[in-house]
Amino acid sequence: MADRGGDLSALPNEVRDQLAELDLELSEGDITQKGYEKKRAKLLASHTPHLPNVDLSLPDVQLSPGHSADPSPSPEAPGPSTSSASRHHRAHRSGGARDDRYRSDIHTEAVQAALAKHKEEKMPMPTKRRSAFVQSPIDTCTPPDTSSASEDEGSLRRKAALSAVLAQSLQSPDYWINRSVQSSSTSSSASSTLSHGEPKPQPQPQPQPAASSLADLLAHTRIENSVPPDVTSSTPQERGSRVDVTPAVKAMSRGQSRSSMIETADGVPVNSRVSTKIQQLLNTLKRPKRPPLSEFFLDDSEEIVEVPQPDPNTPKPEGRQIIPVKGEPLGVVSNWPPALQAALARWGATQAKSPALTTLDITGKPLYTLTYGKLWSRSLKLAYTLLNKLGTKTEPVLQPGDRVALVYPNSDPGMFWVAFYGCLLAEVIPVPIEVPFSRQDAGSQQIGFLLGSCGVSLALTSEICLKGLPKTPNGEIIQFKGWPRMKWVVTDTKYLTKPSKDWQPHIPTANTDTAYIEYKASKEGTVMGVAVSKISMLTHCQALTQACNYCEGETLVNVLDCKKDMGMWHGVLTSVMNRIHTITVPYAVMKACPMSWVQRVHIHKARVALVKCRDLHWAMMAHRDQRDSSLSSIRMLIVADGANPWSVSSCDAFLNVFQSHGLKPEAICPCATSPEALTVAIRRPGARGAPLPARAILSMGGLSHGVIRVNTEDKNSALTVQDVGHIMPGALMCIVKPDGPPQLCKTDEIGEIVINSRAGGTMYYGLPGVTKNTFEVIPVNQAGAPIGEIPFTRTGLLGFVGPGSLVFVVGKIEGLLMVSGRRHNADDLVATALAVEPVKTVYRGRIAVFSVTVFYDERIVIVAEQRPDASEEDSFQWMSRVLQAIDSIHQVGLYCLALVPANTLPKTPLGGIHICETKQNFMEGNLHPCNILMCPHTCVTNMPKPRQKQPVDVGPASMLVGNLVAGKRIAQATGRELGVVEDQDLMRKHQFLSEALQWRAQTDPDHVLYVLLNAKGVEVCTATCAQLHKRAEKITAIIMERGGLNTGDNVVLLYPPGIDLIAAFYGCLYAGVIPVTVRPPHPQNLTATLPTVRMIIDVSKAACILTTQPLMRILRSREAAASVNIKTWPTIIDTDDLPRKRPPHIYKPPTAEMLAYLDFSVSTTGMLTGVKMSHAAISTLCRSIKLQCELYSSRQIAICLDPYCGLGFVLWCLSSVYSGHQSILIPPLELESSLPLWLNMLSQYKIRDTFCSYSVMELCTKDLGTQTEMLKARGLNLSCVRSCVVIAEERPRLALTQSFSKLFKDLGLSARAVSTAFGSRVNLAICLQGTAGPDPSTVYVDLKSLRHDRVRLVERGAPQSLPLMESGTILPGVRVIIVNPETRGPLGDSHLGEIWVNSPHSASGYYTIYGEESLQADHFNTKLSFGEPHTLWVRTGYLGFIKRTELLDASGDRHDALFVVGSLDETLELRGLRYHPIDIETSVSRAHRCIAESAVFTWTNLLVVVAELSGSEQEALDLVPLVTNVVLEEHHLIVGVVVIVDPGVIPINSRGEKQRMHLRDSFLADQLDPIYVAYNM
Repeated sequence: MADRGGDLSALPNEVRDQLAELDLELSEGDITQKGYEKKRAKLLASHTPHLPNVDLSLPDVQLSPGHSADPSPSPEAPGPSTSSASRHHRAHRSGGARDDRYRSDIHTEAVQAALAKHKEEKMPMPTKRRSAFVQSPIDTCTPPDTSSASEDEGSLRRKAALSAVLAQSLQSPDYWINRSVQSSSTSSSASSTLSHGEPKPQPQPQPQPAASSLADLLAHTRIENSVPPDVTSSTPQERGSRVDVTPAVKAMSRGQSRSSMIETADGVPVNSRVSTKIQQLLNTLKRPKRPPLSEFFLDDSEEIVEVPQPDPNTPKPEGRQIIPVKGEPLGVVSNWPPALQAALARWGATQAKSPALTTLDITGKPLYTLTYGKLWSRSLKLAYTLLNKLGTKTEPVLQPGDRVALVYPNSDPGMFWVAFYGCLLAEVIPVPIEVPFSRQDAGSQQIGFLLGSCGVSLALTSEICLKGLPKTPNGEIIQFKGWPRMKWVVTDTKYLTKPSKDWQPHIPTANTDTAYIEYKASKEGTVMGVAVSKISMLTHCQALTQACNYCEGETLVNVLDCKKDMGMWHGVLTSVMNRIHTITVPYAVMKACPMSWVQRVHIHKARVALVKCRDLHWAMMAHRDQRDSSLSSIRMLIVADGANPWSVSSCDAFLNVFQSHGLKPEAICPCATSPEALTVAIRRPGARGAPLPARAILSMGGLSHGVIRVNTEDKNSALTVQDVGHIMPGALMCIVKPDGPPQLCKTDEIGEIVINSRAGGTMYYGLPGVTKNTFEVIPVNQAGAPIGEIPFTRTGLLGFVGPGSLVFVVGKIEGLLMVSGRRHNADDLVATALAVEPVKTVYRGRIAVFSVTVFYDERIVIVAEQRPDASEEDSFQWMSRVLQAIDSIHQVGLYCLALVPANTLPKTPLGGIHICETKQNFMEGNLHPCNILMCPHTCVTNMPKPRQKQPVDVGPASMLVGNLVAGKRIAQATGRELGVVEDQDLMRKHQFLSEALQWRAQTDPDHVLYVLLNAKGVEVCTATCAQLHKRAEKITAIIMERGGLNTGDNVVLLYPPGIDLIAAFYGCLYAGVIPVTVRPPHPQNLTATLPTVRMIIDVSKAACILTTQPLMRILRSREAAASVNIKTWPTIIDTDDLPRKRPPHIYKPPTAEMLAYLDFSVSTTGMLTGVKMSHAAISTLCRSIKLQCELYSSRQIAICLDPYCGLGFVLWCLSSVYSGHQSILIPPLELESSLPLWLNMLSQYKIRDTFCSYSVMELCTKDLGTQTEMLKARGLNLSCVRSCVVIAEERPRLALTQSFSKLFKDLGLSARAVSTAFGSRVNLAICLQGTAGPDPSTVYVDLKSLRHDRVRLVERGAPQSLPLMESGTILPGVRVIIVNPETRGPLGDSHLGEIWVNSPHSASGYYTIYGEESLQADHFNTKLSFGEPHTLWVRTGYLGFIKRTELLDASGDRHDALFVVGSLDETLELRGLRYHPIDIETSVSRAHRCIAESAVFTWTNLLVVVAELSGSEQEALDLVPLVTNVVLEEHHLIVGVVVIVDPGVIPINSRGEKQRMHLRDSFLADQLDPIYVAYNM
């Protein structure tokens, strides 16, 4: 900002000009923030002496969160220096379940440095209702000052502010501006109703070139009573910086108005927190985005096609093609057994007393030891039982080769060993799986898929485990989700049978039959079984024995899961082959006592230990409690997940601590494994004193492009990887491209490691298709020719071969996120997120990273569990810092960051996060986050270019000629002729409705015109022609007597729907006054409904109000006085008890052009407009309707509409008097108490024609849809209905009319009966589906073209297609033309344009107090810019198009159908395209089952989506990503703000139309009381 460095007026003019120019560049995004700071500092540098005490440098970024109770010293701060290790110890004592794999001091420092570089951006914090997620105890803070300072206290504030700033020794004012912008609502005051005060932040106006003094600046800046911790402030928040405002300010009442008026970008003054946040959001979005927008060309007819511009600076691989790497030959040892079972038989016989397995109890003490003798004898018993004791002799349950599930808990390895070897001896195939704990376990369905694909129907388990499984009420084990039916067999020794003397197990030499199946979960969550053959199992054991140099009788400590992977290969298989004593430390023991494995090594002098990084980390944390443990006996510390790049620091840190305990550096052996290829590579134990292997420090930028580049320039984005040794003996390895054909990589390229070896898996059991792509890969060279015959197996590991054939792994395929063609590794992102001081926010370091595909690219999502005690500010601060760190280090934008309550993410069996399930929950809206931050603006960079509007240089005439040449007709249509009335008598009758009523009263006095029904369907009131005429006369008499009115005065009619209203209307016509019908206020909701009544009375300058006694009492009541001034009502006359008087004469208008009545209505945009209807217009309109619907005095029609304005009023009050038919009136409100009323009446009176509103149809569809059977049983029959017309001023709601037709088809409703009408303010009835015209047609238009104002018809079901229904047949006497609203020239029929109407029944103008003629002239009596210069048209303000259909109309011509698309005022102009809110809302409502209703509007080019939540409040935040996704996918728009509100918040008018502008005003005035407001970055 121009005012950042104190008083700039002291600077020379040219410098000030340059500064102003610089500010302008920044505000327009021509320069980055960094460039701006640099240039600005340079400009001011030479003039620094002029500016006393101004700190030009940006304040240092403080790295420890600023408002903890005991701020830990930041790395730079002088303070008690803590060693890195002890600092770690203190911070992470609560050590996490999975964060330890990623602990890296170097990386933490890199992240902090990256954050320090970042000029921290100001992001608006989401607004959250207090009740929604009470998670934090912070609520006890003093609430912030509730009212903003009013004018007279401004000076107080200013003084306080100034002193505070001076106290801060004039820190850069930039800090204060940003601080005040940032002070945003927090959980301590998270309710957003007006009654709960909020710190109201005040955004600054755009940078002004003129320099202003510091005092002026501070006058603008609001300093809150309690400044909430700044989410992204760049300076430590000092304790002394709080400003205590004097009590005078605090004591202000809540009700006082806020004076903090803000000029928004529209120049609309708005005073609310919402606008401030949106302003902040706009400011954040103004900054130039890092990824350049890809070039698109725009072709309307084709899909948006991207033309990627390759970046010339992208690193490319430059090395030669890699040569396959050969492992050392697999040695032949004379006494190796011919099969693994043979080894067990040998040790069981010769070394029976030798210990095979020791297992620990929960405290870490040995529980039992299984000797080789016991293991052999029990396995034999089990094998015998399985083969001979299940089922009968003739029909055994198990045959050799059958698959059997092994379900044993981790804490009981002994039972598992016996079961595994028992299966091998019985020659059945064991499939070890996890113990299912509940029906809905994460991934239980996938395990079911595994069991199904392997054909498993029998499960072995232990007695204790079986007791723990969930059961049905009658004691059976429940059927787990997705599992086949299982038979459970308990394998405890007491249930096993000793084999008979003559029984011997069959132990063949190892062959290619499957020995066992190990499960593996794919990236998509599918669980598959990798089959390992007998020969592979044996060869693998031999290769491991050779590589690890195992000796007979050694001791091994195993911390890993013995059911799969390294824990099984070393701890169950290779150990038995070499008669090793295995000591198993279960996961539960590790959780209770992290040092237990180190103690076991020390006690048993173990030579080998098998661990993961987390075990190293936990032991390191806990080692203080154990001084005497020695690790000198260890010759090999195998790190099972050493292939994870983030394992380096754990290994280093562990060595650091334990070298003094005898740990030899060369003993640390990381290895790389894969479920398909088993062990891929392992570092061999080094000789004492040999040089340790080197590290590779790679550039993350290079890695994201798949090439190896040593990191030189930016140490922050470096990845340090250690080697995983050499490949296994007897194996052959290549590196191939991970996607596409398996082409060999170049030497400096990252690719997938593929292995050929006899010691790997052979197939995915039961899935031949998937097997081929993984187990039978033949690499090809650059030319695409295969390099040989031998098949390789894909390992799923990404890496390269370093010097000396050492293997380096940089990540896994399943953790790969491909964003905009660059590869990022999920683990790397987790590491970065964890390096951002997660201690206060993230629960036990539990973070999941995955990608979701939205709008043609993958988007990165990070989900973390939030600590129960974390405050809103902590969480939001952490989230915004993670964004910046990842952006800075990985150069990739995050799409979504979500925090969920602790312990709610789905877990894998060992307690990690189940990624697939988490992703599924995210996509389905079942994640229930408690905090969420979406950043689509920064990471969605493949948006199509905004459309450039065509310059209007081309004249409309030439465009039209172009259209005609192209064979497009002009879009116009005409209703049939009205015809002329010959008879003079009829002429008189037809000219004035008042005379029509008198004529009917004379000629047919007893003909019933109106029947009014109540909720019970009883006729409460009827009116014959004579009765209506007489009642009208009485009203005329009372008006003349008591009103003191002049001819032409306006009179408001305030009546409930009924016959009184009709009589009062004709009474006014008889008296020569102008009736104005107004909906009466709702007695239970006066505050909302009475002001509208008051407004219409004031605007229409009514001289008198006619109403009923109850309503008169309401108008004068105390409740009414609360919302309007009741003393200034015009004369109120109640018409309940009328005197028996006749008026002296009945008024006859001199001409038919005289005004008959005023029609007032609130449009959907919230505009109250009154239109003038002349006598001529209403009689023509009635005649037009009579012709269209064939209405005669013998007919009956039913009306369930509001009778106050538009076509509803015409049908209710005018049409019957004109045409003489009988109208059965049903007030829509009655339906609320008796739903089937309308349908019952149609059936009972056998009605042929009925008119209703969308709200009525919706009520019936929603609430009666399920009761059609019951209604049918009651004899309800709708087969009599031939037309049911929905009266509306909007696009036909096709989905609603179709579901109504389908639901009530069973009750005899004809599919052709339902249709719609269309009217607008300027012409109340343009279309109405009559009886004679063809059925309304439906077309499918292309949404993409529609946004360009083009109409392209597509097939049903085409992508991006929108079904539109014709709005009904054009009424007689009406001409419609489609016009370009800008040029006012007629359009061709393939264009969307404004609907203009020429008709004798159009309104004659707007009724406005000030007679704004300009407005009137614009909408009424308009002429086309060319074509038909003399015809006068009215502009409806609706967009639509006309299509010639194949159907024929009454005269035999092809029928022209009018399709209404939406109101011009409501369309959203975004990215140069025209959007209709209803289309976006339809998508939003489909996004999640809990969205009851939605509405969209724009504010300063941001799209705001308001969604009503029908579920529980914990689901509120699930909607934010889903709404953002669906709008991006289907409309190519980025949502700026998502507001989640309670049901019923979106205002709807009496016609059932959404009042989006009211909603927008309430949102900006902060009156919605939202559950959550998310500002998408």
